[in-house]
Amino acid sequence: MQTITSSQEAIELENKYGAHNYHPLPVVLSKGEGVFLWDVEGKKYYDFLSAYSAVNQGHCHPRILEALIAQASQLTLTSRAFHNDVLGPFEKYLTEYFGFDQVLPMNTGAEGVETAIKIARKWGYEKKGVAENQAKIIVAEGNFHGRTTTIISFSNDPVARENFGPYTKGFIKVPYDDVEALKSALSDPDVVGFLVEPIQGEAGVYVPHEGYLAAAKAACEEKSVLFIADEIQTGIARTGKLLAVDHENVKPDMLILGKAISGGFYPVSAVLTSTYIMSVIKPGQHGSTFGGNPLGTKVAMAALEVVKDEKLAENAEKLGVVFRDRMQRLVEKSELVKLVRGKGLLNAVVINDSEDSSTAWDICVALKNNGLLAKPTHGNIIRFAPPLVMTEEQVHECCDIIEKTILDFKK
Repeated sequence: MQTITSSQEAIELENKYGAHNYHPLPVVLSKGEGVFLWDVEGKKYYDFLSAYSAVNQGHCHPRILEALIAQASQLTLTSRAFHNDVLGPFEKYLTEYFGFDQVLPMNTGAEGVETAIKIARKWGYEKKGVAENQAKIIVAEGNFHGRTTTIISFSNDPVARENFGPYTKGFIKVPYDDVEALKSALSDPDVVGFLVEPIQGEAGVYVPHEGYLAAAKAACEEKSVLFIADEIQTGIARTGKLLAVDHENVKPDMLILGKAISGGFYPVSAVLTSTYIMSVIKPGQHGSTFGGNPLGTKVAMAALEVVKDEKLAENAEKLGVVFRDRMQRLVEKSELVKLVRGKGLLNAVVINDSEDSSTAWDICVALKNNGLLAKPTHGNIIRFAPPLVMTEEQVHECCDIIEKTILDFKK
């Protein structure tokens, strides 16, 4: 393999040989530890993206690494053609950890969402009595649940949708954080599920009004519709609770997890639900070669133990208050920053410029130059989501970097 000697060399190789399906900041990373990343040239950065909340436990956490190495030297994959001695303990651990009856493990977040859609539809036909091929699922406008063909069919993002049709039918879009619009859509007897992010992360960290999730769950119960929470990004302690729905004491009918469930070491996702709902899935009807593999499941258990033992939800709750307080003070100092919003350590600042401007991108480049990595979303919004192992002292140091960068920034 070619040895990379400079960031420019690595970027040129990607541009020449890789598909151009991402637009990364001009930084080439080669090492991570805790809340820090280092580039090829050895420059050190604070990570304020956490691989889109996949490394809540921090980069290369030693306990997760130890579990990975131990299992990798024993058994990595059997596929589901056979049993293995890790899957059962993992399924018991995960269901008890989150309070559900059964789990269907997959690999990626998008696979988790697709799995939940299939289960909800099948439940609708076999348990609710919806006519075959008539099942509908309600989704929220501005959603981001992945980029598979089915998922982009109910996306509002023209970049994700354009020239990828024909699109999958069977979805109803309603405004996010609008209970009355949801209730209206629920009047359709063919609706089997409501798929929603408790906080819309990719859309720009939109936090719904207090009571929205509880009211949505109650409305779904009234119409015998499954409330499906996509906690791939908001789950695993990111928002200051183990799950974002916990802020309103809501128990979803189906829970979708991914990203930080394995601490950034291995792709693992899961759909958790009741035995009543999961029982519609029979042998041969859904699966994955790698889903529930020994390596991923052992890593996931270690990653979740870290979340519990190191009290990462509590730390995210405390440090999120500190971060938003500092950013609110910055809003009052600078006309460049319009507002800050978020929960726990999932936050965003809105830049006072149009969505089609390069200002937020240019600020992120300036932040990189000052030793902090973040990324814009939807043009004029910068998402800030550091690993949850961060300390209060480090949060203040990072806020100092952000403040200095903003106050020194020239359009």
